[in-house]
Amino acid sequence: MNRKIIARVSAGVLFLLLAFVAYTQNQNQPPKLTLNKVKDDLFEIEGDGGNVGVYVTSEGVILIDDKFDQDHEAIMAAVKQATPQPVKYVISTHYHADHSGGNAKMYGAGVDIISTANSRKNIVEKKQSNAPPGVMPARIVFTDETSVFLGGKEVRAHFYGRGHTNGDAVIYFPALRTIHTGDLMAGASPLVDYNGGGSVVEWTKTLDGALKLDFDTVIPGHGPVTNKAGLQAYRDNIATMRDRVTKEIRSGKGQAEIAKFMETEYKWAPNSLQQQWSVPGFMTELK
Repeated sequence: MNRKIIARVSAGVLFLLLAFVAYTQNQNQPPKLTLNKVKDDLFEIEGDGGNVGVYVTSEGVILIDDKFDQDHEAIMAAVKQATPQPVKYVISTHYHADHSGGNAKMYGAGVDIISTANSRKNIVEKKQSNAPPGVMPARIVFTDETSVFLGGKEVRAHFYGRGHTNGDAVIYFPALRTIHTGDLMAGASPLVDYNGGGSVVEWTKTLDGALKLDFDTVIPGHGPVTNKAGLQAYRDNIATMRDRVTKEIRSGKGQAEIAKFMETEYKWAPNSLQQQWSVPGFMTELK
């Protein structure tokens, strides 16, 4: 083998080695999260899981959700970009691990966690089929409404009924006319977790309750911050989708045909959670 060939082979091996090292290092990198200001002392953290609300007060921070367990350190680092105050409370919008998976580490940091009674029950009973091990339930629960007062500020949590799950909380910041919906608004179309008590029929009624609040800004469970008109449009789109699917089911279509309908009309990928969790439930709830 001449020197040119040896040089080329060596260069190729070196390139592959460096690429592999970069890949493995990236695999071990903590999740990248972004802190965005919403209003005044209210921020949200995006990336790797549900949107986290960050409400800064003179006596500490109130978080809305805490993403996955793996995001804890990155969340705490993002909070420090906004304030040196410690996190005192987490209010959970619902039980899924991309919103409540960090509970155990929050407990370790001395943080109190609040959720609806149904969200706690769903974690205890391991209702999420794809949840990682070790998701911890809230120790403080409510049924209809509760408030947290800290540093002269108030955050209210409301339960209006079933939708994404049977325990979705809508979080209201009255002084800022802002709500955090959790996954009652998330993505382009809804994911109904029937095993966790969700309902596409009740979902619109639940959002109707939230829409009666006095607000102009919406932090969704996933996606960019929007407004009241955006939430109203999301609610109306759910109603339209539900009516269309109901018509298909009552015309005699089977589950496979409904799955194909959702893939074609709503871009639900064949192996998506919508197809796995929602379509079988549609066949029972909408028949």
